[in-house]
Amino acid sequence: MGIFVSLLVLSLLIIFHEWGHFLAARFFGVKVEEFGLGMPILFTKPIMKKKWGDTVYAFYPLLIGGFVRMKGQDDFDLSKKSDDPDSYMSKKPWQKIIILLAGPFANILLAFLLYITVALIGAEALAPVVGATSKNSPAAQAGILPKDKIVAINDRPVVIWDDIGKIITTTEGPLALTIERNGTLQRIVVTPHVSEARSIFGEKIRKRLIGIVPSGEFITVPMHSMGDVLSYAWEKTIWATGIIVRSLEKLIEGIIPADQMGGIVSIVQVTSQATAIGITTLLALAALISVNLGVLNLLPIPALDGGHIMFNLYEMIFKKAPSEKVFYNLTVAGWVLLLSLMAFTTYNDILRIIKG
Repeated sequence: MGIFVSLLVLSLLIIFHEWGHFLAARFFGVKVEEFGLGMPILFTKPIMKKKWGDTVYAFYPLLIGGFVRMKGQDDFDLSKKSDDPDSYMSKKPWQKIIILLAGPFANILLAFLLYITVALIGAEALAPVVGATSKNSPAAQAGILPKDKIVAINDRPVVIWDDIGKIITTTEGPLALTIERNGTLQRIVVTPHVSEARSIFGEKIRKRLIGIVPSGEFITVPMHSMGDVLSYAWEKTIWATGIIVRSLEKLIEGIIPADQMGGIVSIVQVTSQATAIGITTLLALAALISVNLGVLNLLPIPALDGGHIMFNLYEMIFKKAPSEKVFYNLTVAGWVLLLSLMAFTTYNDILRIIKG
């Protein structure tokens, strides 16, 4: 069941991405000849297809992607280029860039909508309840005890555990903690220490710490109005986008080792686990994967949307398109790189499974 849900989620994310390209192409009058789910790399014929209007909607067995084939656009068969008014190639570079950006934008929009759904169902987060204090830490020395609930810091309300870290790291000097203990409120002053810690990427950083860990208790994030729902969805979408972008930066810098990269197998595994936990966890993970799909497609690799955007930017700047030979060679190189990365991440996934 988990694998089925994983494949369904991936398919929906891909469809939404291609739907963005489709709508933008039709807006500029480009004929879309085929809307495909799956990739016709190993299987040349679709296992299912249906024509509606001018577009053939096809389903291919290799569920690792999707595509929108527009009239006059073929990365490998340049003889199919067309200058007809309803052809992709007849459009101005800025119009083609919008068509290319529409796919990643659709993924970001989908993530935002998924986070809205999570908020409406009931988003969960760690409660601001202390589970333990580190020995000789500022919190322990100040008298903070397990099961203490932190309700405010420097008179700024604390709703979920993440609020604590945000306030500590964005303030200076001692902190006035308002805690709830045995039904009564107390005020305790804690002076954080600047200590060495690890970021979510494993790199060493220095940050203000008071030495507490959460109890592991979860609460439903309160939503008092639609404004709160939209604010939550917006913040989570920005957070997800930032996480993906920073992950790419850390990977390039070598902070995240290449053997930590995961592929389709990891996505299926994690999605299956999220399915077992609950619907909000599954939707939140789907939103993160959707953002990941959108951001990765903007990388300047010719096989991806980002690579084609670079070609069009070149045409806008130099007033001429790249030569067909350069375009073809870079596109082939891009596909080789992309397929190599897919093979490498799949190898990592298999190795991870073998090692347990």
